[in-house]
Amino acid sequence: MLKTRIITAIVLLAILLPVLFQASPWPFAWVTVVLMGAAGWEWARLNGLPGTGALAAGVALALACVWTLLIGGLHAPPPWVWSIASLAWVLGGAYALKAGPTGWPRIARGARLALGALLLWGAWLAIVQAKVHGINFLLSIFCLVWMADIAAYFCGRAFGKRKLAPGISPGKSWEGVWGGLAGVILLGFTWVHVIDVNVAVDSPSLFTLLVQRHGWISLLAIVFLTAMSVVGDLFESLVKRAVGAKDSSHLLPGHGGVLDRIDALLPVFPLALALISL
Repeated sequence: MLKTRIITAIVLLAILLPVLFQASPWPFAWVTVVLMGAAGWEWARLNGLPGTGALAAGVALALACVWTLLIGGLHAPPPWVWSIASLAWVLGGAYALKAGPTGWPRIARGARLALGALLLWGAWLAIVQAKVHGINFLLSIFCLVWMADIAAYFCGRAFGKRKLAPGISPGKSWEGVWGGLAGVILLGFTWVHVIDVNVAVDSPSLFTLLVQRHGWISLLAIVFLTAMSVVGDLFESLVKRAVGAKDSSHLLPGHGGVLDRIDALLPVFPLALALISL
């Protein structure tokens, strides 16, 4: 299993790194279209669309992303787009977590499919726009989510006693959440005072932009983004638990599916764009 995970990771890096560090955002945008199409297919399968129907849903989402690129190019959408996506995540995520795994299937399938398509499209648009802002900005958001996850894992293993959401993800603990938050705050301090100051970056990081625009309130914004990364993770876990699935698919051998790898990123990117647009 470890060998499979490593091989898959190497292949993904070989695809993503060249387009990530391209000066033009277009190659990165087209690669993310494919990834979101795969995520749309997984979402449809998890929510009751079999075979051809799930494939059609994934293709439809990818075509929606392509259509967005064709009509708007890489121009920034109006700020209200991020506000709507953020509101959908905050309200939809809260409702889903409150309903739990048993309540999720009671929501009409069409509503679940539409919600997933909206959230995936909004996250894709935010990821592409983050690349337009600059590589440093994009990486700072990725690293916020990765730090929250890694620090939460190790702190949860070492100190975890109080379960965060035992009915959804029994392995998560409140101690892990606090550890993840501490890791993100340390990361943000390092990025603002070390990386953005001493490294020749192509753009300000998310952390620097938040400090410049919101001052000390940026700390609350970082807490909020970290919390929403946990919501994204729990949201996908809830959907999988509702249908008895361990992974969203087996597209990525050793890693599960695309949704399994990007779930925590999905709410953070549109929320980050919303916060710097205020």
